[in-house]
Amino acid sequence: MKEYEATGRTMDEAVEEALASLGIKRENAEVEVLDKPAQGLLGIIGNKDARVIVRAKRKPSQYLQVYLEELLQFMNIEGSISVKEDGEKLEAEVSGSNVGALIGRRGKTLSDMQYLLNVVMKRQFAGLNKMVVLDVENYRSRREKTLTQLAKNVARKVRQEGREQALEPMTPQERRIIHLALHDAPEVTTYSDGEEPHRKVVIAPR
Repeated sequence: MKEYEATGRTMDEAVEEALASLGIKRENAEVEVLDKPAQGLLGIIGNKDARVIVRAKRKPSQYLQVYLEELLQFMNIEGSISVKEDGEKLEAEVSGSNVGALIGRRGKTLSDMQYLLNVVMKRQFAGLNKMVVLDVENYRSRREKTLTQLAKNVARKVRQEGREQALEPMTPQERRIIHLALHDAPEVTTYSDGEEPHRKVVIAPR
């Protein structure tokens, strides 16, 4: 567990220095007091600074686990949660019999929750360089397969008819799947058109 020793003229000053160095918030910190501040003779000679050791209560993956558990409880949704670190990502998976409400129409609720989790984690861990990726009942994998097949089917139609086709509005992550699926296609190209949240991918002949 990471820890940092700091000194300051007051307890708060010492703690704040340690929190800033660790990049965490006060509610995720344990404080061990080594020395309390004390004034010396005439308030000048022999002054003693506060000295503390601050430790993070939870690692990012542990904090994310607990936060998600509390979030599901608040939403009255029963589900099991697993969190793992994978390179530059914190991957959170929710599973259960009634967790479909977390996905929403075309995955919008899932995307909104993922955005929220990334904001929360960045605020709690200032130095965190990992992105939170949230999935529910393996939805993202299933959706990726569906979108990849859709891209290939529409691309075939574009080649046959020789005119571009616009797909339904999608999230940035879903548009990226379409672009990647047809990145090396020799006879078609893709581009995004429109404004959020109605931005869509257009597949056009090269």
